[in-house]
Amino acid sequence: MANHASGFSENIVIALNTVYTMWLREMLRFKRSKSRIIGSLATPMFFLVILGTAFNSSFEMRSGGQTNIGFLAPGIIGMTILFSSLIGGVSIIWDREFGFLKEILIAPVPRFFVALGKALGGVTTAMIQGTLIMLIAFVIGVEYQSYLGMAASVGVMLLIGLGFIGLGIALASQIESHEGFQMIMTFITMPVLLLSGAFFRIGDLPSWLKTLVYLDPLTYGIMALRYTLMGETETEIPIHICIAVLFLFAATTIGLGGYMFQKAKV
Repeated sequence: MANHASGFSENIVIALNTVYTMWLREMLRFKRSKSRIIGSLATPMFFLVILGTAFNSSFEMRSGGQTNIGFLAPGIIGMTILFSSLIGGVSIIWDREFGFLKEILIAPVPRFFVALGKALGGVTTAMIQGTLIMLIAFVIGVEYQSYLGMAASVGVMLLIGLGFIGLGIALASQIESHEGFQMIMTFITMPVLLLSGAFFRIGDLPSWLKTLVYLDPLTYGIMALRYTLMGETETEIPIHICIAVLFLFAATTIGLGGYMFQKAKV
């Protein structure tokens, strides 16, 4: 019995070390890629400042109020998490091409923990970028409901990031080229973003379009961010439903990503 317990504890330590090592590698890669950091912030900043100002002066909602920079901020944060999380899967393709993946996978540890470490590394970088956009929006004048709400929004970012990084890993495990991965990412990200309600309220949409919006997992992330950051208690989807859907989405895609990574050819 003692030997069995000792072996189990040893396996847990090996698994945790594997997750930590892969997480640390993703973080170091992100830290050294200055252009990636700048590029990941430039596009959201453009949307936040330019698009926010243009919407504020040109559009008015049917239900009253304007589509101003405060309304757009949660959507821009969600967009940042979406792009950064999905693109995180490309590290698998890089590692496969340079032979690093084969060296890692011959180690006597389950592939799932390698995938989990990569997922946590990818979602951490996504959360860093999302948090930076949130703080930049605050500096340029977006008024959040409270510091507690800002802290709670980081938890929402975590769920959004886990959901889409899991999807990115699942796809990258089956795609062998950067070009193919980029094409699939473009095909996924634009409909997901445009249907999420990041730039408009979904309550005024026709019923057929609203159905598509409710099938989009990012919709629930945007609604949850509007609740935590802006204090919109009367969002189109209740906050507890948003959190439940995000949690289910994250658990499903992380499980799928781990399974597809285990089956991936190296």
